[in-house]
Amino acid sequence: MQPGMGTVAKPSAFMPEKRRRMNLVGICMNIFFPWIVFCLLYAMLSFSFHYRHPTWAWIVVGCGFLVVALVLFIAFRARRRGNEPMWYNFAALALFLAVLLAAVFGDMNFWYNMQPFYDIENLNTYPNVDPSMDRGQQRMDAGRVYFTQDTRVDTTKAMGFKNLDIYCVAPIVKGEKAPVTFDFWAVGINCCSGQSPDFRCGQYANPRARSGLRLMRDDQRPFFRLAVQQAEAAFKITAAHPLFFYWMQDPVAEMNSYRDEGFKYYLLGIFTFFSLNLFGVLCAVIGFSKF
Repeated sequence: MQPGMGTVAKPSAFMPEKRRRMNLVGICMNIFFPWIVFCLLYAMLSFSFHYRHPTWAWIVVGCGFLVVALVLFIAFRARRRGNEPMWYNFAALALFLAVLLAAVFGDMNFWYNMQPFYDIENLNTYPNVDPSMDRGQQRMDAGRVYFTQDTRVDTTKAMGFKNLDIYCVAPIVKGEKAPVTFDFWAVGINCCSGQSPDFRCGQYANPRARSGLRLMRDDQRPFFRLAVQQAEAAFKITAAHPLFFYWMQDPVAEMNSYRDEGFKYYLLGIFTFFSLNLFGVLCAVIGFSKF
């Protein structure tokens, strides 16, 4: 070392020696570390941790962005010291995409698949519900409902409310006797015309269907209520406390399908991100080798 020169920086996992720009350890870390971060955050936002501790789930996401900022700071220090920060820069970009994509797609997976599953799982199951005798106030915590024999969907009193989509409703009744208040309703989206009683939602044509799975989407419920109010006015009926259900034969299988979809999209996400990140690392290796 010549006099007056500073100490030569030692090579690290991200900074190879200047005479050898490609470093196997740095490449492997850029392949696996962002992917592991994505897997952990995607799982945290998709499944039960998000349901039980939503605030902490987003705090962890914020910590992920802090890690990105830390890697950028290390890259800045490396450049000031005269070292090559190329793999630090790539790691910061890959980690940023990992945190961002895990947050976006994890929240979507939770919202559309896992939250309905957890919500219904935490509600009660009621067997032998008689829509001609029971009232909506008695079943406000119902998640799965099994109705009595001869219960059916009364398609002659179906109604639809249009707001971009058509929100379709039809009362669930027993036999031919009209109840005092129509509190149990089968629902669906874009499965009726909205102008005539032609309800075609769920398993309406299945003679064995006699069960309901509770509607859990808070953003859809007001539109179904408006459809019920239209039905009340059109057919001169009363719905004091309407509850909304998807009409089907086996609510347990349907509920489990939410969970299965959630796991399917989780697995699809982690393998897709691994493939994209691996492709990015290979492109970076080719690009960095030319400098």
